[in-house]
Amino acid sequence: MRLLVPVKRCVDYTVKIRVNPSQTGIDTKVKHSMNPFDEIAVEEAVRLREKHKDKIENIKLVSIGPKATSETIRAGLALGADEGVHVEIGEEDPQAEPLGVAKALAAIIKKDTAGVDLVIMGKQAIDGDNGMTGQMLAGLMGWGQATFASKVELLDGDKEVKVTREVDGGLEEMKVRLPAIITTDLRCVT
Repeated sequence: MRLLVPVKRCVDYTVKIRVNPSQTGIDTKVKHSMNPFDEIAVEEAVRLREKHKDKIENIKLVSIGPKATSETIRAGLALGADEGVHVEIGEEDPQAEPLGVAKALAAIIKKDTAGVDLVIMGKQAIDGDNGMTGQMLAGLMGWGQATFASKVELLDGDKEVKVTREVDGGLEEMKVRLPAIITTDLRCVT
């Protein structure tokens, strides 16, 4: 089984956001780090591999962003991923929107000759809070999806994943056939 984990470089959540000197946006010359939801996705992928060493052969990271995004990929590799792909865009280029990111990820998945069985990604990025990329990717790929996962379990036979998610009334469990897209919530790695 091969896992793909998209990761995004964001302004670090500990940084106090301020307007740039030209008053045209936020100051981006501050500390950046991996989106916390994506970091949870990487940790969950690594945890799944540790639990199922004989089933999960590869964890690949993908990130779209300027040259400095390679730092985000290196951070994910340090957490235990096997390889990383950096789709570089210029520093001054507009940031890719959720549909553009989903289309780029779909193209990467389709070109991956080894195949991708499961995409685990953060439910949203803290800089935009859109929370749409995972669902759009599932739609573009025609794959099943489970969002806001607080627990992910591989089921016997490698054909399904059981996802537990927190809802207003308690917990909801669902099974998703592979290949699939899962988005992780903050409580996923506990």
